[in-house]
Parts: sequence; C-alpha cells; structure tokens
Amino acid sequence: MKTSKRRSIAMIVSLVLVAAMFAIPMCVMADTAAAEEAPKLFGTPWSLLGPIIAIVLALITKEAYSSLFIGIVAGALLSADFKPVAAMDNLLNEGLIGAVSGTAGIFIFLVVLGILVALVNKAGGSAAFGAWAEKNIKTRVGATLATFVLGVLIFIDDYFNCLTVGTVMKPVTDRHNISRAKLSYLIDATAAPVCMIAPISSWAAAVSSYAPDGQGLSLFIKAIPYNFYSLLTFVFIIAITLMKFDYGPMRLHELNALKGDLFTSGRVDEEAEEQVSSRGKVIDLVLPVVVLIIVSVLALIYVGGFFSGESFVDAFANTDATVGLPWGGIVVLILTVIYMLCRKTVTLKEAMECIPKGFNAMVPAILILTLATSLKNMTGLLGSDVFVENLMADAGALHNFLPAIIFVVAVVISFATGTSWGTFGILIPIVTGIFPEGNELLIIGMSACLAGSVCGDHCSPISDTTIMSSAGAQCNHINHVSTQLPYAMTVAAISFVMYLFAGFVQNAVISLVVGTVLTVAILFVIKKTTSKA
Repeated sequence: MKTSKRRSIAMIVSLVLVAAMFAIPMCVMADTAAAEEAPKLFGTPWSLLGPIIAIVLALITKEAYSSLFIGIVAGALLSADFKPVAAMDNLLNEGLIGAVSGTAGIFIFLVVLGILVALVNKAGGSAAFGAWAEKNIKTRVGATLATFVLGVLIFIDDYFNCLTVGTVMKPVTDRHNISRAKLSYLIDATAAPVCMIAPISSWAAAVSSYAPDGQGLSLFIKAIPYNFYSLLTFVFIIAITLMKFDYGPMRLHELNALKGDLFTSGRVDEEAEEQVSSRGKVIDLVLPVVVLIIVSVLALIYVGGFFSGESFVDAFANTDATVGLPWGGIVVLILTVIYMLCRKTVTLKEAMECIPKGFNAMVPAILILTLATSLKNMTGLLGSDVFVENLMADAGALHNFLPAIIFVVAVVISFATGTSWGTFGILIPIVTGIFPEGNELLIIGMSACLAGSVCGDHCSPISDTTIMSSAGAQCNHINHVSTQLPYAMTVAAISFVMYLFAGFVQNAVISLVVGTVLTVAILFVIKKTTSKA
C-alpha cells in the first residue's frame, strides 16, 4: 500500500511540475515560432535532465510509458527555452515523428520477427524443440548455459540477438522454472556485449565509421582484450550459474520461479495456449532461425555494397542495419511461409492469422522504442555531445587515469541517453585526439570508451537493446531493468578498477587474468554474505 502511494505521489508531483513548466511561459507567447539560435541550455548538464527524469520516474513508479513521455516533455521545453508552441513543435517533429521515421526499419524487423515466432509456434516447431530440450537439457544450470551459449553465437546484431534468443530459449527456460527476469538478463548480457567484441558485426562496422583515417577496425580488434565489461560479464554469468545463487531483486524472482511463478509481478499477457500442429519437428524452429541468420548477413553486406564491388569489411562498415535487417527478415518470412505450407504444418489461412498476432506481440516494444528514441532526440537538440566534449577537453593531464575516467563518462552518458552507438560516436574522436597513435593507452582508452558505452546501454531502462531484451523474453520491462541493474553494476565496478589497473600495467593478458580472479572472488563474497541473510 505504501509503495502504491509513493508511486502515485511521484507521478502526480511529476505531472504538476510538467504542467507548471508549460504554464509559466504562457504569459510570454508573443513569439510562437521556434528560435533559430541554439537553446540557452545547449551543451550544459541540463541537456541530460529529460533522460534523468524518465529513468528516476520509471524506477520509482515501475511504469515506463508515462515516465518516458514526461522526460520527453521536459526535454522539449528545455530545447525550446520554455516556449510552449516551440516545445510542442520539437516534441512532435524532432521527437515522436523523428523517432518513428528514424526507426521505421527496426519496427518492420520487430513485426516480421513477431510473425515468424507466431508461425513457428503454430507449426509446432517450438513445442517440438521444447520436447527435445526436455530430454537433452536436464537441469536449470544446463538451460541457463545453453541460453548463454546461443546468445554468444548470435553476434551479428544485438536486435537480432535479443529476439532470436528469446524466441528459441523461452520454452526451455520456462520448463526449468527460470524466471523471465533472469532470461531477460541473459539475453541482454549476451546482446550488446558480444557484438562489441565481434569483428564481424554491425557494431564493429559502426565503430569503424567513427574512427579517423581508416583505423576503425584495427583499433576495434586491438581493443577487444581490454574490453573488460563485455568479457567479465561472460565470466560473471558462467560463475554465478555454476555457483547456483542470485542476489538483489533477481533472487526473489528466481525463488518465485522455482515455485512456478515466472513473473513475480507485472505479468506480461501471452496468447492463450492454442492448438498447434502435431506434425511439427525441431527443424521447423531451427531452419527458419539458421536461414534468418544467413540471409540477414547477406542483406547487411548487400546494403553495404558488397555485391557492387566493396570488400566484405567495407560492406559491413557501410551497412545500415535499419535497412538490412528488415530486408532479410521479409525474405525469410516469405520463405518460411512457403516451407511450412509445403510441410503442411499450417494452412494458408493459419499463416495469415499469424500476421496480426505477430504485430500485436510487438506493440509494447514498438511503443517504448518510439518514446525512448524521442527522448534521445531531445538530448540531441540540447547538445549533450557538446557537453561531453567540453567535459573531456581538459582531462589530458591525468594520463594513466584517463581510461578509467573515459569508462565512467561513457557509462553515464550511455545510461542517460540510452544509446551506446551515440555515446561512442561522441567519444571516439575525443579518445583518438587525446592519445598519440601507437600508444598502448590509445587502445586501452578506446576499449574503455566502447565498454562504458555498452555498460550504460545495458543498465539503462530507455536503451533499445534493454527494451528488446524485455520483448524477447516477454518480461515486464521495469522488472528486467531493476533485476539486472545490481548484476550490471557489479561488473561495472570491477571494470572500473581494471581500467585503473590497466592504465598503469598496460598488459591485456595480466589485466584480464586479474579481472577474472577478482570477479569470481567478489561473487564468492556476495554468495557468503547473502546466504547469511
């Protein structure tokens, strides 16, 4: 009851504040046109106020839609210098409309994947895979590690990773009473982190495009051994799984899952169990997934110009995932329908009925992604990139401490804006400008930038990858955020220490060994402490 009152009070206070922000400037509406010059708060810490409001409200109220919208309104007002009409223009044109047009390709890909999931379920592929997994994956540990391994293997793109791993492994984890919150964490922890250490991925391509003089891919590969957040996240998952314990809010979710309650709270409505084809086989799930991976890779390099003479590396560097992924997804959807009709696992009518089902399943993810992208657009109008550049401008004197500082700055910006790509896009030119070429600290600083960007993205409730991890596991979004935050912050703290260490030692192997030992040792301490509680 107290929690409910606290949430209500927080939401009412926030709405009153936003209403006041609109009301105060109403007396100065003489100039209704948007100002041509930059906002007065451009490039200041205020550029991050909208995301901070949204994040704090989401964690307090456990409600994402209104929290994000209030953050967008705050950002729109700040970007318009509190002129209501100009603020509304920013909110609609730069915010919501810009978000929909900018991410339309990802919306299409989400819907296509939703339809594929519905088709595979209707054809009996998921049920057949679940029956196979029940025979071959005997324990909760096995189910957890299988989910982890699949996540690591799908390294091409984080969006694709989130939804594919969730689709394939949800029946398996459900059978072994693994909570949806834990499944969401496993998906999220093997999405962006694995893409950030995979040279052949959309992320490697993005990093390459931001680095000067064609150094991008070379720097990316050299930075992999120093990417402590990604690598130690994998160590963390394996260790905590084999040690068979959980802590923080995740512990409650896992204890409830053992009793049969996979959600604890915020249950996500799922389709009532429907009659599926008795002709379904494991291949009916595996084949569409494998074909989707192959065709998506071909589509990504096609969009990047591979078939027009570009090299494979250049094609990945030039590709656009918002075009390539839906391109591949639509092709695979058509092939899957033809395959299932030939197999007679579904009729044409049943296949067409899966289209609205798939769309409906992805509506929550599309809504949150739209609002989160709108919020990012507001921070762009307020010059958050300029603020960060000014913040880092005088840091050169710290030298050996710089990797740790870069990591923290990247975490904060990525968490507040919900975008790792935007964060390393801002920081990479700064990092390459601070350190001389050929210096080991350049490699460590680059890695700290990439690792911090992934870490903040992993923790942020307004991150698109975090949102799609919730969608992939069909888990309440705020439950996912609140349960994974202690885990992510544990690895982040260890990573910070390791960047301090690496800044002086400047040896990847020694640093990684020390980081691995430190991660396992801290988990032993946490296990001993929580077992007494």
